[in-house]
Amino acid sequence: MIHTVEGDILLTRAQAIAHGVAPMDPMNQGLAKTLHEKYPAMHKDFHHWCHHDHPKPGEAWMWGGPGGVRIINLLTQEGGYGHGGRPGKATTTHVNHALRALKKIVNKEKIESLALPRLATGVGGLEWDEVHPLIEHQLGELSIPVYLYVTYRPGVKAEEPAG
Repeated sequence: MIHTVEGDILLTRAQAIAHGVAPMDPMNQGLAKTLHEKYPAMHKDFHHWCHHDHPKPGEAWMWGGPGGVRIINLLTQEGGYGHGGRPGKATTTHVNHALRALKKIVNKEKIESLALPRLATGVGGLEWDEVHPLIEHQLGELSIPVYLYVTYRPGVKAEEPAG
């Protein structure tokens, strides 16, 4: 079940946080930057995965860190491969495929709760009214709580209803 909340996603009690990036993303903007700064090993491991597997937009990759933290990187944007390559904008097709990949990870890894921001609407450049229906369609029937952070309030713990 999807719960719309307001607050700081880094204060979530969800078992996993999902966010949008590009392959080889420098993670120097938005939520990705904050996650990179908080979990530098995640950023390093993500780049190693990208170099090794050459993922395409629409895929997803989960990182597990100390204390059981799980970050799921959704490839919602074109990649920044090549010297000086920069991430491109997100597309609804990439977002939809990445959400489908996220659903598979949630089921396979038995994730018990999930938090995600207004995916692909910041750096990704999409409009919320394009992305929100995709989230509802792909994640709406999950039997776990999905906390959708629609308004960022720094340092404020959201009211996350139980399952």
